[in-house]
Amino acid sequence: MFDHKVLYIVGFLLSVGCMLAIMPRLIAYLHKINFGQTEREEGLASHKKKNGTPTMGGIAFILVPVILYLLFAVIGFFPLDTNIGIILLAYLGYGLIGFIDDYIIVVKKDNTGLKPWVKFLMQSVLAVAFFLLYASREPMDIWIPIANIRLNLGNFYFILVFLMFTAETNAVNLTDGLDGLCAGQMIIALVPFFIFSIRQGFDNIAFLIIIVIGALLGYLRFNKHPAQIFMGDTGSLALGGFISAVAMVLKQEILLVLIGGVFVAEVLSVVIQVTHYKRTHKRIFRMAPLHHHFEKGGMPETQVVHRFWFAGVILSALGLWLGVM
Repeated sequence: MFDHKVLYIVGFLLSVGCMLAIMPRLIAYLHKINFGQTEREEGLASHKKKNGTPTMGGIAFILVPVILYLLFAVIGFFPLDTNIGIILLAYLGYGLIGFIDDYIIVVKKDNTGLKPWVKFLMQSVLAVAFFLLYASREPMDIWIPIANIRLNLGNFYFILVFLMFTAETNAVNLTDGLDGLCAGQMIIALVPFFIFSIRQGFDNIAFLIIIVIGALLGYLRFNKHPAQIFMGDTGSLALGGFISAVAMVLKQEILLVLIGGVFVAEVLSVVIQVTHYKRTHKRIFRMAPLHHHFEKGGMPETQVVHRFWFAGVILSALGLWLGVM
């Protein structure tokens, strides 16, 4: 019987190694077929130089962990249970929605991508499916940090899961606007869930999380400023679905809001900006999402990313402390 700690290390190193080997070839191939980013006309002038940078890099950090987990499962190291099934389906399902969106933007040269209502409908269908699959075998309750009690929400749990999946996937998607920001922030946010899964005895979930972290680290090597590749909606929606599913099966839905506080701030900045502008025709932020507000104020892109990462570390540490106290 192999020590799970050894398997975590082996899986992590394999995931990083596979990404470091795959990414240069993927970047070259995407360049060859002209799968490049098209910056919005109303976007920041400093971002115009990013036009043509390959996108859809999320394909790699989706497929590498999924294939690695399936290989380890076939060998017999980890089971393919319902919890893992939900997480993998969320990862692949939301990634597929993002892929369709990216395909329309890149291949069809339509920078609007999927119509918002179509994208939301597809996200909603997946959220409902995951709720039905999970609720068919688990109680509809949530764990309250600090108080250390479980509260049964009954049918209201559906609303929580629905909002969690749809809001989180869009929040992560909005965060993917600066080189390295989203990937680094997701690595930071996943660390507490890795520890939660070990403490709860879900070694298979811990293994899946650590190989996703490894894949993101490998990807970040090519996505840090100046980025050689972007994850696209393929990657950002997949990551939002992944962390939402992990939070659901680990009963850490409330702590997801805190640990993913940077993602929450990004999506709230857009909601606040749009709502306020429609009412007053005035802007609260220089530009939304929030990271562009700081950029437009003159802060260098790398400095914005590092400060957001630092905020993410603080929030993740606080969420981890609340989750284990």
